[in-house]
Amino acid sequence: MELLREAIGSAVRLLTHGDPYTLEVLLLSLRVSLSATACALVVGLPLGMAIAFGRFPGRRLLLALVNTGMGMPPVVVGLVVTILLWRSGPLGALGLLYTPTAMTLAQAVIALPLVVALSAAALGQVDEEFRLQLRGLGASRLRSLWEVAREARLPLLAAAMAGFGAAISEAGAALMVGGNLRGQTRVLTTAAVLETSKGNFDLALAFGVVLLGLTFVVSLALTLVQLHGRPTSR
Repeated sequence: MELLREAIGSAVRLLTHGDPYTLEVLLLSLRVSLSATACALVVGLPLGMAIAFGRFPGRRLLLALVNTGMGMPPVVVGLVVTILLWRSGPLGALGLLYTPTAMTLAQAVIALPLVVALSAAALGQVDEEFRLQLRGLGASRLRSLWEVAREARLPLLAAAMAGFGAAISEAGAALMVGGNLRGQTRVLTTAAVLETSKGNFDLALAFGVVLLGLTFVVSLALTLVQLHGRPTSR
């Protein structure tokens, strides 16, 4: 408990004193994780819609792959992304390895199955009569999908929060594709891993507390949006 109290105190001091190193790591963590979540949403929401409403060959196989992906070890994701971005790999010419872009890509791959599965479940809960009414009113397919997504916006926000949580808490893949380079690819999780390896447990725990605080602030903001959009009576 004493170590935890010291860590919380250190985290508060790092933030309140405006420690440049901590702020740099914090801002990069936020940038990479939000970008990864946005990428996962852009790809994941249409896939979730396809699984929820589509009737095509391989739909069950796709759903099984998505469910499997939710339990995929981040280290495996990091290994695959590293091979793809390696100098002699298929995307090696882009020179993305050991950059924030590579970390964003790895985190997006980790968050994607969560976003797809949760958005498919959320959209599948929308009353079928609502969709039939939209068709009866002559709404186009695109307009119908938009209205259904609006109807399911609150659970879709939960999918976004789950994706962000998976992205920002990831360390293994970030280390493999980012390299933990100070001033370039060091984020809160990899900074905590580094300090632990050096035996600086109080500082490592302080970074963990900062990470939890950052996750709480973003989740709180999304929760407030979620509550604001909830119907007052039904």
